[in-house]
Amino acid sequence: MTRRAWTRYVTAARFALLEHLRNRLALALVVFFVPTWITLVYLVIADAEVGYFLRATGETVVVHGNHVSKISGAVNAVTLIVGFMMFIVTYRSFEFDERLATAGYPRPYLLAAKLTALTTASLLISAYAVAVICLYWVPEQPVMLWAALAGAALAFGGIGVMLAALLRGELEGMFCIIMLSIIDMGLQNPVANPTADSDIVRYLPTYGTMQAGVAAGFQDTVPLTYLLLGPVWFLAAVAVAAAIYGLRTRDRRRGQGLLRRARVSASR
Repeated sequence: MTRRAWTRYVTAARFALLEHLRNRLALALVVFFVPTWITLVYLVIADAEVGYFLRATGETVVVHGNHVSKISGAVNAVTLIVGFMMFIVTYRSFEFDERLATAGYPRPYLLAAKLTALTTASLLISAYAVAVICLYWVPEQPVMLWAALAGAALAFGGIGVMLAALLRGELEGMFCIIMLSIIDMGLQNPVANPTADSDIVRYLPTYGTMQAGVAAGFQDTVPLTYLLLGPVWFLAAVAVAAAIYGLRTRDRRRGQGLLRRARVSASR
């Protein structure tokens, strides 16, 4: 990477990170919602043992209901926050990014900057969630639990970007992210859903995260395939968003071109 290219990337990445830091609601959710949610799980959910079908090892494991609910609660928290952050930032900055690109700022650097901001937010928020969990219970593999949570955050960050491309209002996007996360975790938590081993859950965005998270919490296995499912969801969602933005931009440019030609014809 040349010095000029590096400067462009660093500048775009700095502004992308500042956009997130200016989102006071998201920062407040990180600071207060994550520990509040996990603490409520610790105080309210029963200690009874439940069965969980761990497809990563092909066996049903008996897990502590309160502990597995801490994992699902952490997943719920990080997906809500990161999905919300990426939706808001992408939704509000689309017009400005288009003006920058039209003025000659390379699109790849704008995209790389947003991915850097998303990755940074996912890693930091997931690390914070694991740290809070460790105040009440230390999983077998805290680092792998962190990686699993980061995968879920990336998946919902990508979904947030996709929803920003699809929807026309902020309220609709926030509602969709909240409902997706609640449904996802409600179906996968064995305490809330005794049939959490249903085949349907394999098609949920955080399925890989729960599989890897439960393995990290109670076993010493490393289900690499399941850890990668979150990033796969992220790539798929971002690809859809890029296609939608491409179509919207092309239609807008085509409309501007027609308007220009109409003006020229009128002036003649």
